[in-house]
Amino acid sequence: MIPKYAFITKGVGEAKEKLTSFEMALRDAGIAEYNLVKVSSIMPPHCKIINKKDGLKKLSAGQIVFVVLSEQSTNEPGRKVAASVGIALPSDRSKHGYLSEHHTYGQTKKEAGEYAEDLAAYMLATTIGAPFDLNKNYNEQKDIWKISGQSVKTREITSYAEGPKNKNWVTVISATVLII
Repeated sequence: MIPKYAFITKGVGEAKEKLTSFEMALRDAGIAEYNLVKVSSIMPPHCKIINKKDGLKKLSAGQIVFVVLSEQSTNEPGRKVAASVGIALPSDRSKHGYLSEHHTYGQTKKEAGEYAEDLAAYMLATTIGAPFDLNKNYNEQKDIWKISGQSVKTREITSYAEGPKNKNWVTVISATVLII
């Protein structure tokens, strides 16, 4: 079972109960009608990233669907929550890439997204022998990777919210959905 396609999605949900806010976030992301199975962080070789609309057309309600899922919740008014998934793909797509999940309190959307993207790039760097300095972000190191002959594509998707004043639960999710 090697996924041939993948798409990314994100959602935010708010409700009086934590579980309901999670359900609302899944609905907002468009993936509530599937039986989601969390998997670890490998982007399969040759797996094509497609848009969400085309990806959803390949799925059926009730289907078991594999996801790399990041989620975070709060009911504390004003508390920042973020959930990100980073993606790092080698230029040679016959090799696998990496997906990273990062969920946090207190970071901005940009900070959380960059962290997830850098984490995926770092994991990929350790497998292809490319230099990677954890004290710098991937964008600061792109030229070094190009010089060493390693070309990598990265991206991220981040969902962000702040805890509502009414003390309802808010849940944020980001996911890479893998389609077999």
